[in-house]
Amino acid sequence: MAQKKQIISIPNSPAPIAPYSQAVVAQGMFYASGQIAIDPATGQMQQTSIEDETHQVMKNVQNLLAAGQLTWNDVVKCTIFLRSMDDYGTVNEIYGQYFDRATAPARECVAVAGLPRNARVEISVIAVV
Repeated sequence: MAQKKQIISIPNSPAPIAPYSQAVVAQGMFYASGQIAIDPATGQMQQTSIEDETHQVMKNVQNLLAAGQLTWNDVVKCTIFLRSMDDYGTVNEIYGQYFDRATAPARECVAVAGLPRNARVEISVIAVV
């Protein structure tokens, strides 16, 4: 029987802080758990600014994609969670640096009451393998 899912776990992306996998590949799809701005080298949150926090989140997502031998071009769906919509413009500008506007994935962005470790931004992605 073929393996139904493959668990992706890498040291250069933050270790899970709860019972979940960093990413899972199943039936030709790659699902990355939401990433916050934890520096995988130190295990500490990068919270000096919303800009630094967003770049760290994107680096963490990029490391997971690379572990699955994928790039930003393979991403078909993103979800952005913000603690405050006041950060939307800044996060959107930085997020846009990682995608080609003509082939950008589907996306939603929502404000939430709170995020793990008091993060200001969390991003998850789905990609095709």
